[in-house]
Amino acid sequence: MIPIRHTQPRHQAPVVTRILVGANFVIFVFQLLVSAPLIERIIATFGYIPSRLTSPEAWGYTIWEVSITLVTSLFLHGGFVHLFGNMIYLWTFGDAVEDILGHARYFLFFVACGVAGSLAHTVVFPLSTIPSIGASGSIAGILGAFLVLRPRARIVTLFPLIVYWAMAEIPAALFLPVWFLMQFFNGAASLAAARGTEEVAGVAWWAHVGGFLFGAAVAAVVKWRSRVPTSG
Repeated sequence: MIPIRHTQPRHQAPVVTRILVGANFVIFVFQLLVSAPLIERIIATFGYIPSRLTSPEAWGYTIWEVSITLVTSLFLHGGFVHLFGNMIYLWTFGDAVEDILGHARYFLFFVACGVAGSLAHTVVFPLSTIPSIGASGSIAGILGAFLVLRPRARIVTLFPLIVYWAMAEIPAALFLPVWFLMQFFNGAASLAAARGTEEVAGVAWWAHVGGFLFGAAVAAVVKWRSRVPTSG
């Protein structure tokens, strides 16, 4: 399923969402232009590694140096599919959440969801030495917030079928829980494959789960305190 847009009107330009999308593309172009050994060093340095957080002294880092990678890792991506997949979801859902939170709070929320996702990944795979990169945890948090704040919205979605592409409007209250369950079950499968000891190379599914739940929880508090309407 590829989300194209949602049906909710917005009341201000999604400035921060556009800047985040642009920044991720610019950084990715930079990754393409530098040499392979250099980009490997950049990912190893600025990507987030769970075991580097749980045992920073073993890596020759301070806890503060490792903490910085919780943020820098959000702006690195591992390929075109990784980048475009994340940016499509950010572009589609980010504007509605930014509209409600405001520009500054939305940016802080984006970073906090990414950090929460990485920490959830660490809880499951504390010994992993595989660098985790990408804004998936942040975007998962935005999806969780969208579900709470705009449950009555409809998502215009593109479906790749065997011989053609179909388009339909899917209720957010269906689209987003299905997306979450896919992340959860894939995360459970990755945990079984790793037998609970060390992460196997692949998608950090538990960062998606953690980011989504964190984003939904924050949005629930925002909705309760400000009485945000569920539509319009």
